Amino acid sequence: MADKTIVCKDCGKEFIFTEGEQAFYREKGFENEPQRCPECRRARKAQRRQNDGFRR
Repeated sequence: MADKTIVCKDCGKEFIFTEGEQAFYREKGFENEPQRCPECRRARKAQRRQNDGFRR
């Protein structure tokens, strides 16, 4: 298995999905590859946390 280059669906930037990350995903039972780069994933997660805070 080799590193994979993936294009982020949010910002369009290429990022590397490393062999180690692929092994981690398989170990956790995740079937899909990431669709967002680490920066967009962090931003999306922060946005969800902010929105969840207003619902309570």
